[in-house]
Amino acid sequence: MGVDLEQYADPAAEARQSLVRAIVADGGLTDPAWRAAFEEVPRHLFVPYYFVGRGGAYERLWCEDPDPVRRSQWLRGAYTDGPLATRVRDGELISSSSQPSLMARMLEELEVREGHSVLEIGAGTGYNAALLAHRLGDELVTTVDVDPEITESARTHLAAAGYHPAVITGDGARGCRERAPFDRIIATCTLTSLPFDWLPQCRPGARILAPLSTGLIALRVRDDSRGRIAEGHFLRTSAYFVPLRGGGLAPVGHGGGLPRRAVENDLFRFLLTLTAGSLDPHEALSLWERERRPQRDRFGITVSGQHQWAWLDDPEGPYAWPLGRPSS
Repeated sequence: MGVDLEQYADPAAEARQSLVRAIVADGGLTDPAWRAAFEEVPRHLFVPYYFVGRGGAYERLWCEDPDPVRRSQWLRGAYTDGPLATRVRDGELISSSSQPSLMARMLEELEVREGHSVLEIGAGTGYNAALLAHRLGDELVTTVDVDPEITESARTHLAAAGYHPAVITGDGARGCRERAPFDRIIATCTLTSLPFDWLPQCRPGARILAPLSTGLIALRVRDDSRGRIAEGHFLRTSAYFVPLRGGGLAPVGHGGGLPRRAVENDLFRFLLTLTAGSLDPHEALSLWERERRPQRDRFGITVSGQHQWAWLDDPEGPYAWPLGRPSS
C-alpha cells in the first residue's frame, strides 16, 4: 500500500462502532468476544480498494484517490453492512469481502471455544481470518486460497493490521493436511457438495460451516460404526458467495421450463440448486409444493464414506437425494 492508512484511524473507528451498533440492533454479535473483534479489527485495512457496480460495469473506489470526496466514499463504503467486490477479472467477480452482519452470523454459528484450531477456506481479503485470529490467536488460524495473488494480498493486509495467521496457497477442496487436525472448518465460498478431504482433517466433534446452494450448512463430525460422518441442518438464513475455485467441485445444471412464480421464489431456487443433477426440476417443484414450501432449516446433509446426500426433515426419511459429487 502506497498510502499511510493511519490517517483514517479516527474516522474509521467511529464508522466501525456505528457498524457494530447496527449489527447488534439487528440481533447479531450477541457473543461479547465476537463483538470485541468487530469493534477492534479495522476492516478498511483489508479493502484499500474495491469495486462498485455502475451502469453494468465496475468502478473502483480506493484509498489513494486524489479526490477527497471519493476517498471519503471509499471509507464509508468500507464500513457499510454490505459485500464489497475486491477482485474482478475479465468482468467476472472472483473475490469479495462478505457482508459484515453475515460474517458475524457465521462466526457465531461456528461455535468456537478457546484453544480451537480453525481452517478457513477462501482467504479473500484476510478480514475474516483477522477476526478469527483476534478471537483465537494467530497460531490457531489457517486460511487457504487457490489464487497466489489473493493469498499474498491477504497476508499483506493481515500484517498491516497486526495479525499473522497461517496463509496457505492451495486448493481449498483439499483442506490443509499439514496444519490438521482442526476443530472447526469455515468456508467463505459456495460449494455444490462437501469435499471428502475435509473430514479426515477434523477432530471428532468438529463443526463445519459452509455456504451450499444458497444457504449455510452446519455439520457436526463424529465417528461411529460406519466410520467418520458429518451431518447437520441448514440454517434458516440465505447466503450467496463466490463459488469455490480450483480442483474442487464439478458444475451442475438444472434445466428449465418451470413456472415463473416458482423460479423467482428464493426458497424454491434453494431447493432447485440443492437437487441439481439428482432430481428433475419438475420433481423438485412437486416436492416443494407438496411439503408446503419448506424453509431452508428443514433440509440437511449427511456425509459418510464416499457418499453424501441431502434430505428433508430426516436423513433416514423418504425425501433424500445424492449431492453433486466432487470432480476427480
